[in-house]
Amino acid sequence: MAAKPAVRNSKKSKWLKQRSVIEALTGYAFILPATLLIGIFGIFPIGYSVYMSLFRWRVRRSRFIGFDNYEALLGNVWAALAFIGGIFIILIAHWLWTDAYASYGKKRVFKLMSAFVLIAAGISIALGWGGMMASGDRRFLSSLVRTLFYALGTVPLQIGLSLVLAYLLFQKIRGQEFFRMLYFLPYITPVVASAVVFRSIFNPRPERLANQVLALFGIPEQRWLFESRSLLELLFGDSIAKFNTWLTQIGVSWQWEGLWLGPSMALVTIILFGVWTYVGYNVIIFLAGLGGIPKNLYEAAEIDGANGVQQFLGITVPLLSPVTFYLTILGFIGTLQAFTHIYVMRESAARDSVDTASIIIFDTFYKLNNYSLAAAQSILLFILILTLTLLQNRILGKRVFNG
Repeated sequence: MAAKPAVRNSKKSKWLKQRSVIEALTGYAFILPATLLIGIFGIFPIGYSVYMSLFRWRVRRSRFIGFDNYEALLGNVWAALAFIGGIFIILIAHWLWTDAYASYGKKRVFKLMSAFVLIAAGISIALGWGGMMASGDRRFLSSLVRTLFYALGTVPLQIGLSLVLAYLLFQKIRGQEFFRMLYFLPYITPVVASAVVFRSIFNPRPERLANQVLALFGIPEQRWLFESRSLLELLFGDSIAKFNTWLTQIGVSWQWEGLWLGPSMALVTIILFGVWTYVGYNVIIFLAGLGGIPKNLYEAAEIDGANGVQQFLGITVPLLSPVTFYLTILGFIGTLQAFTHIYVMRESAARDSVDTASIIIFDTFYKLNNYSLAAAQSILLFILILTLTLLQNRILGKRVFNG
């Protein structure tokens, strides 16, 4: 009689195993289409780019060259390792400042350690970058810096402006729907068409719209997209020249010039186009986030005597931090690989002052027909985007308010 329960338990366990297998197969069947799409159109191209970068490849594949393309781009191997090591040291410093500091109590030793580690990271990055610029492909490495200029100039302006506009459009104002549609129009306008219009607006001729607006305020006309000099040099040229002279007098060989002066006027103009294009999209996302904030929080703050600015800074900004974090990540990924409007708006008179990494990759692939070198450049850009995304997730992700 005791054998029957054992048989029943055996059948039950067998049935449960079969059911779990069926459920697992069902789950895999549901994710199979997405996995195939990601594998075919995402992972495979990346893997094939790595494969191409290891060969000499001009129209047709030639001999295996290993990491020669990467060495030609980055220059000295030890300098590249010092630069990469400096970035990882920054992560260690952040861990000492946050996780270790929180885990082991409020000890000043961790703050001091993180400060020294950050100094070491700065020295490592500076030495590594100097070695790479001296021995590597200066044009490609400079394009990475311009890509960062473009991202850092575009994304914060996009986020800040769109947050303020979304907060204003969320209020009960006349023509609310019209203004929402108006701000969203640049995002759905064809990029090439709007970039051509911007080229016309920011033309260096005196009769063009941008120079006419400057003339109303008594500001001399600018060359805009044709200007290769940096914005700082145009605004503070005499002061910068005096500072460089002073450095020479005290025996310092370094000069504040070139990429150290920041983005060119032409790149700043393209940054304005990027802000104009994507603010509307960010506004729509922020409006969706604002709809999820309980109104009783604003009512309670108003009862406590908080004005509109205090409510915005104390309620809206913290509760929208997940949306802000999401848009920041997407914004940096998008700007780091931006291509179409930059390609349309760049002028030969600006020389290479607007050539970001994607432009250099396109020129290497299309004009030079050097497919393997272009593949290596794209892999390095991919690594840069991945690294910055992880850094943002590490540093900014901890500041997100999760309720």
